Amino acid sequence: MSAIKGKSAFVTGGTKGIGLAIAQALAEKGAAVFLVARSASEVEQALKTLAVEPGGRRFGVTCDVRSYEQVRSAMKAMEEAFGGIDYLINNAGVGYFSNVETMPVADWAATLETNLSGVFYCCREAIPLMKQRGGGYIINIGSLAGKNAFAGGAAYNASKFGLIGFSEALMQEVRYDHIRVSYDARIGKYRLWT
Repeated sequence: MSAIKGKSAFVTGGTKGIGLAIAQALAEKGAAVFLVARSASEVEQALKTLAVEPGGRRFGVTCDVRSYEQVRSAMKAMEEAFGGIDYLINNAGVGYFSNVETMPVADWAATLETNLSGVFYCCREAIPLMKQRGGGYIINIGSLAGKNAFAGGAAYNASKFGLIGFSEALMQEVRYDHIRVSYDARIGKYRLWT
């Protein structure tokens, strides 16, 4: 029997790409899946296409992870829908690429707020819920850009380097609370249920 069956998962950026693939894999393993993304129509479409086991559950709301209040609201909705959280998948991300001297300040802010602050907001809200359940898993989707800087990638590099440091510090903070924190810069080789 899968260790994921009957567990609940909160997936940011869960309506397309890697996030939707992770949500689908979790649903196929029997998890209750809660999706969040900025577009209501994308959340609705993803929920329609998400195959779940018989009796499985799926739910989703719009949430811009750059907004702490929206994250708090989404976590409350998750708690009401599923009674708590076992898995937090921080997948939402953006990338704006430009030289520092020409990068719009708004692009810098959006990158750091989505890729780093959004992860902090979700972790901050999820950790107390996980502690209530006796533990859980936090998976922060990284990038090779978190270890390898490149010209034109200052904002993205900063956000992903920061994500690695954040994840490593968080691991040390919550390890005795039975909360496992993972990140992997090699997304293509990432294994959620090993």
